[in-house]
Amino acid sequence: MGKDAPAAPLTLDAVRARIDAVDAELLRLVGERASLARSVAEAKRAAGDGGKFGLRPAREAQIVRKILAGKAPAASNALVIRLWRELMADSLSQQGPFHLSVWGGKLESRAVELARLRFGGAPKLALAAKPEDALAAARTPGGVAVLALTPDTAWWGRLLAEPTLKVFATLPCLTVWGPTSAVAVAQVEIAPTGADQTLWVTDATDIGKTVEALSRDGVAAAPLVQHGGLTLYALAGYYQHDDARLLRAPGQLHGVIGAAPEPFDL
Repeated sequence: MGKDAPAAPLTLDAVRARIDAVDAELLRLVGERASLARSVAEAKRAAGDGGKFGLRPAREAQIVRKILAGKAPAASNALVIRLWRELMADSLSQQGPFHLSVWGGKLESRAVELARLRFGGAPKLALAAKPEDALAAARTPGGVAVLALTPDTAWWGRLLAEPTLKVFATLPCLTVWGPTSAVAVAQVEIAPTGADQTLWVTDATDIGKTVEALSRDGVAAAPLVQHGGLTLYALAGYYQHDDARLLRAPGQLHGVIGAAPEPFDL
């Protein structure tokens, strides 16, 4: 047999044995990571930072992109992200308060699904009867509100008058899981990640003219939902609330209500 002859394929029993070995190693590593997460929580408490909400959306996005860039081709983006979200959610839940309030309107089951895809199974989840209830829960320690974008309410317009609550994620985070149909809101720091979309509200009712005006100013805009004389747009890039290009955009009432990483599988 020549040196370049292909190796004989593994038998089914050999493959199964290897899977069992990998599973055991995965379980060991998951346990080690959970132990390290507890150590982080203990270190924060010792430093006087115990009980603070540990969610850092910008850092999470950068970590996810790095993980996806380095993963093996056989592992799908969806698999890697779901595993990592579960690990991170468990870590956050050990560091302090962490709970979800979900309002989905007529899309309640989809909103719950998106909340779990983004934040894992660790945080407690409660259903909100009204958008206002979900936003109120987001003002409490460790609170995150997940709210659907539906054409029968402009709850997101209220964030223009909110001093602390910001949209920090659009859901789902993978386009293969469907189009943007919900957002996550919390009292967290919003920062650019290098590939972002800004959530912007305006009372300019003509979508075509608004998109065209923004485009002439170098801003790419896509409408997400419209209701009651207000329209919510996703702007390609990270924009501050006082950006001159947005200030001169059509409409009398408009403003930035947050920013989120672009979907990871674009």
